[in-house]
Order: sequence, then structure tokens, then C-alpha cells
Amino acid sequence: MLFKETGFADLWEIEPKVYQDQRGYFLESFRADVFTERGIPSFIQDNQSFSTQGVLRGLHFQRHPHGQGKLVSVIMGSVLDVVVDVRETSSTFGQHYKCVLVGDRRNMLYVPKGFAHGFLALENTILSYKCTGYYHEESEVGIKWNDPMLGIDWNTDSAPIVSNKDSKLPGFQEVLEMLK
Repeated sequence: MLFKETGFADLWEIEPKVYQDQRGYFLESFRADVFTERGIPSFIQDNQSFSTQGVLRGLHFQRHPHGQGKLVSVIMGSVLDVVVDVRETSSTFGQHYKCVLVGDRRNMLYVPKGFAHGFLALENTILSYKCTGYYHEESEVGIKWNDPMLGIDWNTDSAPIVSNKDSKLPGFQEVLEMLK
């Protein structure tokens, strides 16, 4: 596996080695020893979602002490994956990182605790993510996807399809006040 640095501490883009021939393909999507070498904790929950083209989910995270690291990958389709660093002591606090995850490419993104996560489905997509912590509803927090303070270019000309819940999320500054 190739771990590519992103400029954000503990946030990794990952390219697995894919063995492909006329029968199909094989890859290791996770190896505990390789992930442990990079300080990535063990995963304890797997989640999967299906989104139709144009659906935007996020930006979500869980407050301390229930934070979750996530290994995000696309099984089928593609997404614009976006994270925002909400770790107040980080040199990249308030900045965002984005990449395109593609099912046929099999690339992944490891998102550590302390990042809000969201994605835009570029086509009908099945997204999978392994989590380092359990879902804890009372700790769930979200940031409005189009908050001008974050300046995220979602690379879309049309309005995305956003859930009622996500459309009512507060802006980044309001979330920071809630976390204090």
C-alpha cells in the first residue's frame, strides 16, 4: 500500500496494490500492521451508504470523547470526498482537504478523529467506511456544507441533493462556539 501525505497531520490518501488479470482483481484493503505503523487505531465498526448522483452528505463528526477515525473507500461509483480539520491545536485548523475517490481506482482516504467529513456523489455510488469508534448519536455534530467561512469548492454547477437534516446544520463558527 502506498500512503500519500496530504499536508494534514494523520490524514492519508491510500493507494492499495491491485493485482488484476482477465479473471478480475485482488487487493489488500486493510492490514493492521501497516496501519499501526502509521499510528492508525484499530477499526471496530463498518458502515456503508448508497447515494445517487448529486447527493451531498456532511460535513459530519463526533465530539470528544466519542470521535471516530474513518477509512473511506468507494465500492462502486465515485465521490468528491471533503474533510475539514476541526482540531483547534492543529496547524491546519479550519482548513479543508478534498480528493476524488473512485471505485475502479480503489483509492482510500484515512480521516483521523478531529475532522468533519462529507462527500458529493459524482455518480450513483456505494461508499464504505471503517470506523475507529462506535456511532454515538448524542456526540454527533455537523457543519453546513456550503459555509462561506470554509470556502469549499464542491466542483458542481448544480445544487446538490442535501438531506433536510444536513441543510439545517450550523456554520463553522457556530460549531466552534458549541464545542467550547
